[in-house]
Amino acid sequence: MKYLSITFILIFLRLSVFAQIEQPVKWAYAAKKISDKEAVIFIKATIDNGWHIYSQNTKDGGPVKTSFAFAPAPGYSVIGTTAEPKPITHFEKSFGMDVSYFENTVIFQQKIKLKKDQTVVKGSLEYMTCNDHKCLPPSDVDFSVSIK
Repeated sequence: MKYLSITFILIFLRLSVFAQIEQPVKWAYAAKKISDKEAVIFIKATIDNGWHIYSQNTKDGGPVKTSFAFAPAPGYSVIGTTAEPKPITHFEKSFGMDVSYFENTVIFQQKIKLKKDQTVVKGSLEYMTCNDHKCLPPSDVDFSVSIK
């Protein structure tokens, strides 16, 4: 009976640890052809209330900025850099500097030059999310978007 009780306690503790993993940012991806030779990749972050992610243009010495890496492929090439809307800029005591960030939702856009009629754009992104009380460690997310 003693071993059975210990087993149940360990299982409960393990489930409690997994239940506390926070994921305040959800990512979604889409693409739209704008001509026979170009498309735009849309990368949308939906951010839980009270949380924010940082701009790609955050200064060094602050939080980890959002960044995108697109895998090279024969079907496409990247045109320019990833565009973002105007962020909120505010002084954050925890970093001791003005930082630029997004709340609620943000859509990043990347133009792509198409070398084939149909292709799959693959890549990864890195971001950091914080609220007024804490920051979570930076996260890496892989993505894949079909262009038809």
